[in-house]
Amino acid sequence: MKTSQATAQALSTDLTIYQAIEAFRNGTLTSASLVEACLQRIEELKHLNVFVTVDAAGARKAAAQADMDRAAGKPLKPLAGIPIVVKDNIHAAGLPCTAGSPALADFVPEKDAPTLQKLRDAGAVVLGKTNMNEFAFGATGYNPSFNTGRKVGVRNAYDSERIAGGSSSGSAAAIGARMSLAALGTDTGGSMRIPCALNGCASLRPSSGRYPSLGTIPISTSRDTVGPMAQCMSDVALLDALITDDYAMPPIALAELRLGVPAEFWANLDEDTQACAEAALTWLREHGVTLVDIPDAGLFDLNQPIGFPVVIHEARVGMQAYLREQGPGISIEAMVEKINSPDVKAIYEQWVLPGKLPTPQGMVDVEPLFEAAEKTGRNALKQRYQTLFESLSIDALVFPTTTIVAPLAGPEVNEPETFERLIRNTEPAASAGLACIQLPVGLGGRSGLPVGLELDAPARSDRRLLAIGIAIESVLGRIPPA
Repeated sequence: MKTSQATAQALSTDLTIYQAIEAFRNGTLTSASLVEACLQRIEELKHLNVFVTVDAAGARKAAAQADMDRAAGKPLKPLAGIPIVVKDNIHAAGLPCTAGSPALADFVPEKDAPTLQKLRDAGAVVLGKTNMNEFAFGATGYNPSFNTGRKVGVRNAYDSERIAGGSSSGSAAAIGARMSLAALGTDTGGSMRIPCALNGCASLRPSSGRYPSLGTIPISTSRDTVGPMAQCMSDVALLDALITDDYAMPPIALAELRLGVPAEFWANLDEDTQACAEAALTWLREHGVTLVDIPDAGLFDLNQPIGFPVVIHEARVGMQAYLREQGPGISIEAMVEKINSPDVKAIYEQWVLPGKLPTPQGMVDVEPLFEAAEKTGRNALKQRYQTLFESLSIDALVFPTTTIVAPLAGPEVNEPETFERLIRNTEPAASAGLACIQLPVGLGGRSGLPVGLELDAPARSDRRLLAIGIAIESVLGRIPPA
């Protein structure tokens, strides 16, 4: 018997991809009813400012086609009828691709980015494009553009007075608020892991170069990557397999797992983050995981001369090439004139365009710093990670994804201090090009807000890391929905 629309609405608020597929298979849910329930949820929660573009007509049409194919007995695609959302710096054919900025409000790509095309080919239904930090510069999602509610910026799924994190703000909030079952985001220094930590969802930052970058508006071409986001690690692993055609999933025994605990990543946490993350480690230890303390990892110091010099130098070169070869053909100067976020406009005008970077000694040319980072800095960081993995015989490093739960929303949230507290733990692995996962591990006792745990593993070990994430999630469980 088919469920009523009201029942489908209730189901859609907390369905994983695998659960939805099973419901399609046994006839208790249709793609059309699931998509309709998601669209209703989007409308009900529009005050969260999650979307730049909602493609209701396109989603309904694709869902109806999935149901007709299913009824006709046609071979089912892996994601047939599953609703997803796409960060608005990833090309989706026929939909505006703004990167969260009025500067690109009229740009409509003709083709999907290869990453999205893979998911569409697998049957995914695109609900729309999600809001973000303007041009992905930032970790808060506090963007004054494309707001559909009365307040500024993408808001947290668990508390609309708080930020969603960024820069993949809307993608994470859409999953956390159960508007969608999955999403594509991008990550340069933490942009998928941070918002997923703050909104209680799971994600993979793939190893550098593992996903194609075509059809993605860039910040830093050597650090940017598209990646999958979902409610649980199994769903993230499925999306990754469909994008990469790599379905390998090695068996993981928790009793054989060794995780490194770098002390510097565990310092200066807020109360809720520390309590939830430490409880997760205790639970893992009780289930046989070996935890290896690392008092002197030294990763923050090695990352410091790499992060900003690489991003600021590549931001100008990469954006110029994108605008010329894939984008609307405007100059970077014309683009900067229309940036709406004061903090992002200042970054472009004062740093990116002139090729300068602030230091304690004043503004300096970024190019020599970039060259030093590329010649020696990045290799030293990669070597340190490799030494830690090999000398300690550890499978991954484990630590809280962010040092704080979601802060209250307001202009002050874009100040450097908050940015640093959000990105401190996520950036080093991005500089080194490692495989990284984020999984939710609890709700803070004081705040009731999600806390996330990150695991970083050697580059190109993505499928094994996903298997580790699934094994850990199987004992920690999933957190309650918003």
